[in-house]
Amino acid sequence: MSAIVRGAQLARMLNAWQVAVGVRGPAGRRPEYVVLATAVRGLLIDGRLALGVRLPAERELAAALGISRTTVTAAYRELRDSGHLSSRRGAGSWTALPAGHRVGTSGLWTPSDDADLIDLGCAAMPAPAELAEAATEAVADLAPYTLGAGYQPMGLPVLREAIADCYTERGLPTDPDQVMVTGGVQQALDLLLRLLVAPGQRALVETPTYPNALSAFTASRARVSAYAIGPEGWDEDLLLSTVRAAQARVAYLIPDFHNPTGHLMQTALRERLPSAAHAAGTDLIIDESFVDLALDDVAMPPSVAAFDRSARVLTIGGMSKPYWGGLRIGWVRGAAPLIARLAAARVGVDMASPVLDQLVAVQLLRRRDAIVTARRRQLLARRDTLAAALRAELPDWRFVLPGGGMVLWAELDAPVSSALARAAEELGVRVAPGPRFGADGTMERFMRLPYTLPEADLVEAVHRLAAARADLDRPRRHAWSSPVVVA
Repeated sequence: MSAIVRGAQLARMLNAWQVAVGVRGPAGRRPEYVVLATAVRGLLIDGRLALGVRLPAERELAAALGISRTTVTAAYRELRDSGHLSSRRGAGSWTALPAGHRVGTSGLWTPSDDADLIDLGCAAMPAPAELAEAATEAVADLAPYTLGAGYQPMGLPVLREAIADCYTERGLPTDPDQVMVTGGVQQALDLLLRLLVAPGQRALVETPTYPNALSAFTASRARVSAYAIGPEGWDEDLLLSTVRAAQARVAYLIPDFHNPTGHLMQTALRERLPSAAHAAGTDLIIDESFVDLALDDVAMPPSVAAFDRSARVLTIGGMSKPYWGGLRIGWVRGAAPLIARLAAARVGVDMASPVLDQLVAVQLLRRRDAIVTARRRQLLARRDTLAAALRAELPDWRFVLPGGGMVLWAELDAPVSSALARAAEELGVRVAPGPRFGADGTMERFMRLPYTLPEADLVEAVHRLAAARADLDRPRRHAWSSPVVVA
């Protein structure tokens, strides 16, 4: 069953889109139905309206917009003619894209030894200074573990206890039996999909979302449905109605400084999500990769799992973002019986996480306050530097300053994200264009810009982006470029 957008919901989305791109300006002699069709098409191409969503009936949308039904009928016909709407008589109309677009399946990784390349494709930071000391102490703790086989699919008890303590300190009481250690957050997601989703079952994701998560869902052969996040974040009623209507086996959400938009989900929506998911038979996979990286004076909402009464929430997190991506340690928190089943399924994949890496993670978590505080201070300065450079060099770009995380989601002055990414790489800047984060053919008006590099690199990167944007419309021959690293 597809997601449904109601008339009032679509009217709010159309209003925001019209204001953003100036559709409400003088329309000249264009008929009103053409203006409406253009606005809906813009929502779809920008990724603010997901693919496969059932639009409201003509009469309902006409009442919500305060226009005639004839205008809506003509607009829907215009959208069908352009391939952006498919309809079945007596059943309804669904959003589409003209050439049968689909979610991409390719991985997004490529090495680079170019010292002059400024890489904005990867949202990650170098290891903290404390890593060397933590590794030394981990080696000193290793001896007792070498007496056994070293295979512990659930993870070392000492690390699971440390992770459980972190959740408990956040107000979510957790027992070590509710935690399984994985080889990073990506493996945590992959293992959950292996356990929970059979080929052909439906999975619900946000759009935009983390590209490697999309790849994981595609590899699991799930049928992916999408909920579109708006400029201000999640529309509470629309997300809940989408969860209920989709009846997906799992839904993957990033409520804490969402990657890539940076939005923080409000407490009221977190509270309602688990019960809506339970009613739909959906398990929620909540990605908390950025939860430790609040940059402003933000009161962090409770974890979605704090409102779970039906064992429907699986929380995944890891060391990559606040600590170091080279330490491949992640975890899953959930009901103890499910965690035990997950550990049994994990044996067929890689048996267990490396013991020494887990001991290093224990030592880093013991230094958590100092490391995370330093990370926040560093990221805050870099975020503000990036924002100031964008305002100075690319004033027509729009963005909401994220209250945390590592990335800024910029709305460009035109749907040129992929072309700009190609042009920028020729000037020594690698960026991840908007279509990497959604269904193919959408998000061309957006670009993700991490603020994890030193301030001087960020300023230079924006300078080069501005030069590439100014030069973009001139005829030129582009060199072959590799896919970006997205993390």
